[in-house]
Amino acid sequence: MTMKKILLILLSASLISGSFAQSADEIVEKIVAEANENSQLEVLAHELLDVVGPRLVGTPQMENAHNWAVEKFNSWGIDAENEEWGKWRGWERGICHIDMTYPRVRTLSGMQLAWSAPTPKNGVEAELVIIPDVADSNAFKEWLPTVKGKFVMVSMDQPTGRPDYNWEEFATDESWEKMQEMKSEAQTAWRARIRKTGYGTRSLPGALEEAGAVGIIQSNWSRGFGVNKIFSSRTKDIPTIDLDLEDYGMLFRMVEYGDKPKIKVVAESRDLGKVPTFNTIATIKGTEKPEEYIVLSAHFDSWDGATGATDNGTGTITMMEAARILKEIYPEPKRTIIVGLWGSEEQGLNGSRAFVEDHPEIVENLQALFNQDNGTGRVVNISGQGFLHSYEYLGRWLEKVPRDITAHIETNFPGAPGRGGSDYASFVAAGAPAFSLSSLSWSYWNYTWHTNRDTYDKIVFDDVRNNAILTAILTYMASEDPEKTSRERAVLPQSRRTGQQMTWPTKRSPNRDGGNN
Repeated sequence: MTMKKILLILLSASLISGSFAQSADEIVEKIVAEANENSQLEVLAHELLDVVGPRLVGTPQMENAHNWAVEKFNSWGIDAENEEWGKWRGWERGICHIDMTYPRVRTLSGMQLAWSAPTPKNGVEAELVIIPDVADSNAFKEWLPTVKGKFVMVSMDQPTGRPDYNWEEFATDESWEKMQEMKSEAQTAWRARIRKTGYGTRSLPGALEEAGAVGIIQSNWSRGFGVNKIFSSRTKDIPTIDLDLEDYGMLFRMVEYGDKPKIKVVAESRDLGKVPTFNTIATIKGTEKPEEYIVLSAHFDSWDGATGATDNGTGTITMMEAARILKEIYPEPKRTIIVGLWGSEEQGLNGSRAFVEDHPEIVENLQALFNQDNGTGRVVNISGQGFLHSYEYLGRWLEKVPRDITAHIETNFPGAPGRGGSDYASFVAAGAPAFSLSSLSWSYWNYTWHTNRDTYDKIVFDDVRNNAILTAILTYMASEDPEKTSRERAVLPQSRRTGQQMTWPTKRSPNRDGGNN
C-alpha cells in the first residue's frame, strides 16, 4: 500500500470520527432535553421518601435506602456499591401512641425521639409535672424525688403558636411589640429556671430519669405552624416524647392550673446494638484521565421525625438524576465521575470524613466536588470556598449553563472556606476544591429542616430539575476541561467578630464507633 493511500484512509477515518463528534453546546442541549423530557425525579422521590422513608443512621431503613440506591444506579448501567466506613448504634422505631386520659380523653400529636427507649409493652400512664421555678440547685435537689412515677415536662410554654410573619401581617403595632416582649421575657425566664436546677438542658433529662421519672415530655417548636424540630433522646431507659406545640401548651396550662392531667404513652422501639454503616458510591469510569475525579455529593441520612425530603432527599435525587442524565448523554467522560451518598452527616459529617480519610488518592486528584444539601429551592449561590483561582474554572463551566438557570445564581470569589455546614467541608479541609450549590430557602429553616413536616409534598420539582441540569452541566464541563483545577488558597481576611486572622479549617477524623449523642 502506497503512502498516498494510507494518508487517504487516515483522512477518511478522521472525517468519519469527526462527523460523530459533538460540540459542548450540543451536549448541553441534550442534557437539558433529557432532564425535562425524561425526568425521573418524581419517581426517585416517591421511592426514596414514601416507600423507603426516613434514613436515621443505624436503622434498618437506612440500610434499605443504601440497597435501593445501589439497585437504582445499577439499573442505569452505573456501577455502585455500599462502602462500610464504621459502626453506629442500631435502633428501630416502632409504634408510638400518646393519649391524655384525665381529665378527659384525647389522642395527642407527638412522637418518641430518635434512639429513645421503649415503654413497657402495655405502656405507661402517669401524671404530668413541670420543672419548677426554684430558688437554687439545692431547692431543686429537694424537689427532685417528687418526679418518681411521673412524666416531666422540660420545655417552656410558648406565648403564641403563630409564626412571626402572621403577627406582622395582622397584629396592630402595639400588639406586635407586646408579643415580642412576652416571648423575650418568657425565654429569659425559662432559661433562668433551667439554670437554677444546676443542670443544663442536655444533662437534665438524665437527672430526672435517675430520680425515677417514667418519661420526659418536650416540645421543640420551630416557630412555624404545626412544626417541631425532632432530634435525639437524652435518656437511657425511659422514653423521651416530643409533643406538638398545641398539645404541649394545653397540658402545660392544665398542670399550672392544678388540673392534674394524666397521659398514657405506648412507645415501641428496639435497640439493635452496633450495626455497620455505609456510604453509597457510584462510579462512571473516565476514559482519558480515569485517575482524576469529579464527585457529586449529597448526604443520604436524615432525622426520622418525617421522611427527610428537603434534608436531604432533594440533594440526593439531584445527584442521582444528574448521574443518570450523564450516563445517558455522556457515557464516556474524560475524568471519572463519582456519586457519593454519605451516611451520618447529621452526626458530624462522618460518612464524608471517612471517605476523605479512606481515599486520599481521590482527594488528591479531585477536579471538583459539587454538594447539594440545604433544601428544595433552585441554586442561587456558589462560593469559591477560598480557592484563589476558582473564578477562572467555575466561570468557564458556568458559561455553558443556560441563562434561565444562571440568572438566579450569585457567585462569590474567592469566597471563604466552609467550616462544617455540610459534606463539602470535609473535602475543603483536606485542600480539595469542593463547592456548595446553595439553594433558595423556601422556608427551609422554619418548616422543613430537621422537622416533623419534612415530607414529599414540600418538594418544588421545577427547582430540583433546575439543580439537576446545573449539576450535570458543571460535571460535564469539569470533566472536559483540559486543565486541572488550581488548589491555591486565598489569604483569609480578619474575622469581623473577633478581629483575628481567619484560618483554614483542619481535617477531623470521623466518629466511626457509633456514639449517638
